[in-house]
This record gives sequence, structure tokens and C-alpha cells, in this order.
Amino acid sequence: METELPWNIILASTAVLAFIYWYFTSTFSYWEMRGVPFVKPLPAFGNIADYILWRNTYQESCVKIYKKLEGQAFGGFYDAHKPILLLRDPEIIKQVMVKDFANFLDRNQPIPEKLFPLGIHLFSLTGSRWRKLRVMLTPTFTSGKMKMMLPTIVECTRKLISSLEKSADKDNLLEMRSVITNFTTDVIGSCAFGLEINSMKDPDSEFRRMGNKVFKPDYMSSITRSISFFFRPILWILRPAALSQEVNTFFIGLFKDSMSYREKNKVVRNDFLQLLIQLKNKGKVDEDRVSSKEDSHLTITENVSAADAEKDEPLEMTDTLLAAQCFVFFLAGFETSSTTISCCLHELAVNPDIQEKLRKEMDTVLIKHGGQITYEALQDLKYMDAVVDETLRKYPPVGNLSRVCTKAYKIPDTHVYLDKGTRLIIPVYAIHHDPKYYPDPEKFDPSRFTDNNIKSRPHFSYLPFGEGPRVCIGLRFGRMQVKVGLAALLTKYKFSVCEKTSIPLGFDPLSNPITFWLNEIFLKISHRDN
Repeated sequence: METELPWNIILASTAVLAFIYWYFTSTFSYWEMRGVPFVKPLPAFGNIADYILWRNTYQESCVKIYKKLEGQAFGGFYDAHKPILLLRDPEIIKQVMVKDFANFLDRNQPIPEKLFPLGIHLFSLTGSRWRKLRVMLTPTFTSGKMKMMLPTIVECTRKLISSLEKSADKDNLLEMRSVITNFTTDVIGSCAFGLEINSMKDPDSEFRRMGNKVFKPDYMSSITRSISFFFRPILWILRPAALSQEVNTFFIGLFKDSMSYREKNKVVRNDFLQLLIQLKNKGKVDEDRVSSKEDSHLTITENVSAADAEKDEPLEMTDTLLAAQCFVFFLAGFETSSTTISCCLHELAVNPDIQEKLRKEMDTVLIKHGGQITYEALQDLKYMDAVVDETLRKYPPVGNLSRVCTKAYKIPDTHVYLDKGTRLIIPVYAIHHDPKYYPDPEKFDPSRFTDNNIKSRPHFSYLPFGEGPRVCIGLRFGRMQVKVGLAALLTKYKFSVCEKTSIPLGFDPLSNPITFWLNEIFLKISHRDN
């Protein structure tokens, strides 16, 4: 018997190791069997070992995969052991995002609602629930509603300017990410929840702390995410900070309290929360009396899904569902807008000639509009549009877009069939840095966005907000917030590099797979030359 025990252990150990090896490599023939070009994976890690081991961001991993698939319209890779199809050809991306959208309705596997009630927002919802809500929320982001919210954003810029005066007097160095995040926190607090946060005076407010909890990388959340690539249920067991009960409780409670106060005291404000209250009470948001050409993309988008939405079951406007929409409004405004403004200021500091050209345009436009930042004045800032577009190219808010094949699909002009449930990645960051579309891609060059240059490249080679029916519904609000912030800052101050300025900017490898967290952005601020 003494000699049997070691053999039993050896056999059992061998069986366990064989099972583990099989579990982590059994899918690795998936793309080869379907005749799809693919990047050879590593056992267990697939093609994202550097991200799982915190050596780089998920976006940077996708850039490497994108480059290895050079010359291909699409190709396969493995998220650990999960097969993913990466799209490279703008025409196929167009097919997936617009023409054959019905086959790619969903973004990703939804978060279980019982574990994270705030996850039932427009970005994450799937199927008929997304379709119904998308149609219902569209009227909240028309040009008329944007004009309505503009004064609130302008008021927040006054607090921002006031907070910077002493620093500008002394030519101080400032960490611009934290400064701008204070501004965007105030904007979202006011527009989404009707609250005066005043993060300029109180950067440690509970509202700001919750934003950091959701976005700022931390080791525990990163460990959880890394393990989840091998065993997804770990997300629901350990739950990273962004999915914590504390975050749920805070935002749902905040929404309910704000709504209850307004209804009891008959308070009416020009903000997103008021539109959601209208949606709850009336079942719809009032349409603008006068439609605008600017809203045409919303109409085109809804033509794809509105007819189907009519057939869907009615969607109950519960407090939790509405709170989730405020939450995603907060997510989009807190991080993506602050990143765009901060990165833009960094590039303007590195390129003072571009900064000065933009400032001259703003001076001319503001004189025309009586020195006021009006909605019409923002429309006249054409060079600023190009500067913002180039910032969004170089630093897209979402590095990768995800789609799930919801119906079996044959990729046009190929022999490749995609099974229902296949996940696709559209590598926005990689496409935006492809020299085929953007020569010398690391150079900051707003002239890429002149009318002629835009027409010279494929439309779907520029995707900062996505495209098709699942395009970011709040893109116009985001752009307005960015332009108002830049206009207010650049009419008063000049930004320049200093000894602590990082050139180029670096990314934190602990960032989540969707967005990315930039390292600190230090700039010198001074009063502009008159």
C-alpha cells in the first residue's frame, strides 16, 4: 500500500494539471477552425498577458494585436481563453455598427441587476429594454435641451475661474486633471442631480469621492479584474469598488432624495433630472417646439430601432432605472469630459502656436456675441471643433468598443460565419493611431479635421463616441461641456509646460478595460498676454 499512494497522487495531480491545461487552451483552435486569421495565444493568458500582469493597458494590448493583424480586414485573438474578433476594416465596422446592427444589438454581457442595480443604464442594457429606453431618452439630448442646460455649465466655469486666480497670479504649477475633474464634477452634480457640489472649495466632497471610487485604479479592483478573465463570476463575488454596494446606495439614495425634494417643494430646474421626472410622470419627454438640423443624427439613429421599440413590452420607469440613467450621465461627464479637457490643455501647452491660434478665434467670436459664451457662439468656434476632434482622436474617451453577435451572421464577401454570442472588439485607440488614416499619429494636428481632410479618409476611421444606433447619446452635451470649459479657461489664462510636465502622457496599466486613466498632467498657468 505504501507504494500506491505516490502513484495515486501523481495520477491525480497529472489529471488536475491536464484539466487545467485543457480548460485554458481548449478554445485556442476556435479561430483556426473557422478560417479566421488570428494572433497565436499564450496558454492561460491568451493575447492579453501584459494587461493581466499590469504591464500595460488593455488599449495598448489591443494596439499590439491590431498591428500583428496588419493587412487583414479582421482577425481573432483571445481574452485569456475567450475568443474575440477584432475588426480593422472601416467598411466591416460600418456593417456591424449600422447596416447590420440588428445582428449586433448588445455591447457586452450585462451586469446582474440584483448585484448592481445601477448597471441598468443605457450603456449596459441589452435587447428590447435598451431599445425602448433609447427611444424614450432621445428627446433629452436635443439641441433645445442643450441650450437649456448651457447656463448651468457657464455658471460652473465662473467658479472654476475664481478658484484659479491666485495660482495664475503666481505662475503656479497645477495638476490639471484634478482641477478639471472638480469642474466636471460640479457640472454633472448640477445638471444630473440639481446639486451645488462646489468641488473647487471642497475637493474631498462625497460626490467627488464616489467618482474616484468608480474610476481611479486601485490594486484590489485590478486583482479582481485580472482573475475575472479566467473566472468571470469572481466579479460578482469580490466586486471591484466601481460595483460596490456603497456606490449603489449613494447614487440611488441621492436620486430619490433629489426627486422627492423637487416634487414636494414644486422646484423646477433646467437640467437632466427634471427631464427624468417628466419622463416618470408623463411617460415621455416633451419634444422641442422647433427641431434643429443638429438633431438629425438622433432621428437617423432612432429610425433603426423605433419601429421595433413600438412592439416591445412597456418599460416601467422605476426610481432605480431612472437613478441608473443619472449614474451613467455622471460617469460620462465625470471622467471622459475631464480627460478630454485635460489632454487638450496639455497639447495646447506643448503646442503654443495652436493655443494662440485658438485664443484668437475665441476673441473674435466672443466680440461678435457680446463677450458671452452662448450656444450660438459655441457653434461659431470652428477651429476649436478641430482642436477638440484632434484631442478625441489622440485620446479617445473609450479605447475599445464592444459588440456581441446577437444573431448568427456571415461577414459580407467572406466565408466566415459568426456564432450567436461571439464578442467583437472595435479597437478605437488603435485605429485613431494608424498612420494609414492619420500620418505621424503621435503629432497633435487639428488640420486633420478640415472638411477636405475628413472626406479623404473612411468615415468609420474616427469613432470617439461610437456610431450607429448605439452611438453615445450624450455626445453633444459632452462636447458642449468641453468647449465651454476650454473657452472660459483660454480667454483668461495661458498654459505652458513646466519641469513636471510629462511628454508624452503616460497611461496607468491598472486602468479598466473600457477607459484608461492618465498619469498626472502638470502645467504652468499664468494670466494671458493682453
